[in-house]
Amino acid sequence: MSRNFSQPVEQLCYEQVNGSCVKTSYSLGPRVLLYTVFGFGSLLAVFGNLLVMTSVLHFKQLHSPTNFLIASLACADFLVGVTVMPFSMVRSVESCWYFGSKFCTFHSCCDVAFCYTSVFHLCFISIDRYIAVTDPLVYPTKFTVLVSGICISICWILPMVYSWAVFSTGVNDDGLESLVTALNCVGGCQIAVNQDWVLINFFLFFIPNLVMITLYSKIFLVAKQQAMKIECTSSKAESSSESYKVRVAKRERKAAKTLGVTVIAFMMSWFPYIIDTLVDAFMGFITPAYVYEIFGWCAYYNSAMNPLIYALFYPWFRKALKLILSGEVFKDGSSNISLSSE
Repeated sequence: MSRNFSQPVEQLCYEQVNGSCVKTSYSLGPRVLLYTVFGFGSLLAVFGNLLVMTSVLHFKQLHSPTNFLIASLACADFLVGVTVMPFSMVRSVESCWYFGSKFCTFHSCCDVAFCYTSVFHLCFISIDRYIAVTDPLVYPTKFTVLVSGICISICWILPMVYSWAVFSTGVNDDGLESLVTALNCVGGCQIAVNQDWVLINFFLFFIPNLVMITLYSKIFLVAKQQAMKIECTSSKAESSSESYKVRVAKRERKAAKTLGVTVIAFMMSWFPYIIDTLVDAFMGFITPAYVYEIFGWCAYYNSAMNPLIYALFYPWFRKALKLILSGEVFKDGSSNISLSSE
């Protein structure tokens, strides 16, 4: 398939190899532009999420169940930037896979696993925020570090087992033998997924997102009710315990709003790709190659967006970022530095 960036010239990925895939070459300008855009996203995903993980793990003030979930989510996005995006960048620009068939399978498994790892993390984060907002004083006893650790384990183990069980065994392309034969050329890395597994993938993505939408709708409804209650009682004298409740409620609502932005960004990035794969499987794989690439890279870029969201909405991350980049974290006692007034 040709793409509409320029007039492509068809060549072979491996000129001296029989059965080589066809290579679609771009002129210098589009190649430089694509490598710049994709490369920037990869670097941002790697270094941005590395900074998030370093911030949470280094500073003791940030050692909380929610932040451990955020650090684990950042780890998933970091691994996307390391194991998925650079190789997808070369495949997208060169239209050839130069890294071998075994690494193609590994790459595809990582792609799927880290996607669902992110979905599960965000789902558990929404549950965490729901408990924190609806019952902020009891929340510390309900969502402990141990509970957070269990959630993190589930987020990693289930997607890994699922992706390797499906894509390393080849059951994903049962019934698509003719399509697999057409795609099976030297220098290609296109994974075919039949309708059954596309449906399973869709529901594995859709159900956690439905949970997130439901919980965040309830969170913002409760937050609105709490804000109205605070406004009604603001003119009255408050006891120290009531004042503490108000501060805790405000803090948890603010955290919920920030993480809600993260969830919305994830859905906007991934839904076009997920819907396209669903439609494509039932319509005979009609999506043009360049449209599929655009949807795919919108999804990949989500891994680079979360650190930017944290930088915009989290003062503690901005302060931690300054301390890390200035080298202050290498001084004795830096882990005890206060990052916020909370």
